Amino acid sequence: MLKNIPTHVIAGPLGAGKTSLLRHLLSQRPQGERWAVLINEFGQIGLDAALLSAERAGVQIAEVAGGCLCCVNGVPFQVGLGKLLRSTRPHRLFIEPSGLGHPVQLLQQLQQAPWAGVLAVQPLVMVLDAQSLARGEALPEVQQQALALAGSVVINKADAVDHSERLLITSQMPEIESLWTSFGRLDLAQLRLTPVTSTDDGEEQPGPVDISAVPGTLWADVAQPLCQIAAAEGGWSIGWRWHSSQSFDAERIADALAMLPWRRAKGVVHSALGWRSFNGLAPGGVEWRDSEWRKDSRIELIFDHAQDAERLGCVFAKCRAAG
Repeated sequence: MLKNIPTHVIAGPLGAGKTSLLRHLLSQRPQGERWAVLINEFGQIGLDAALLSAERAGVQIAEVAGGCLCCVNGVPFQVGLGKLLRSTRPHRLFIEPSGLGHPVQLLQQLQQAPWAGVLAVQPLVMVLDAQSLARGEALPEVQQQALALAGSVVINKADAVDHSERLLITSQMPEIESLWTSFGRLDLAQLRLTPVTSTDDGEEQPGPVDISAVPGTLWADVAQPLCQIAAAEGGWSIGWRWHSSQSFDAERIADALAMLPWRRAKGVVHSALGWRSFNGLAPGGVEWRDSEWRKDSRIELIFDHAQDAERLGCVFAKCRAAG
């Protein structure tokens, strides 16, 4: 019987660095422990699992794409979490809600039936963007509510602010432990995670699996992408999935992104330089890195308001490599 699984909710606004933090925490998993990650995304395409993709035994990743985990009583959340727990039987669980989600409601639900006794919910970890804080940008109300409950705050992108700006930021959160980092690099011990109660014989589970709300795809035409749109309070998203045989020009994608008024942009694409991922938050550009994802190419953008979906589709269709 599954019981008292240490469960860590990693919350924060869009683009703060939650996925980067998770990537570094997963790389520090102790030998013999099985870890599971449940990711929620505002959009329908499902990209964070791809951005986290790595062939690590002992870690399994699941997604609930579309909407937000504030609807924690909904079927996708209940089914996704239950399926992940049954398939993985993890020693530790991480949950990353969308930056447009409602972390406080999520925490409350995880401590109620049917999860009470199964999950041992730990103090909330908040990830914040040092640059946004230094600019005086206010957190969305739901994130402010979550901050009041946080056990620790990871202030990411610390290299972008000076000493005086750090002092100003920490003075606004005097009673909360602040952990400064860049690119989500944080030592596991700094979070003081509750030890798992026991581990088994050390047998490792298979590497990450995608238990996703996005179904498997039978491509009628490998040259044509699948497009999905999501709209809700707080934003409008559009995403595409292309067959893995389709190749893209990364420079064209970068140029296209530079001309669009997106709020959040992320993707993983098969390019002439190999498989590459990108991740960005307005008003800055996007950061590119190599990716271990191989299933398909995905691009997802979040805007403040609805856009011309057909025009956007044409923009990225022109980014495919010739030949």
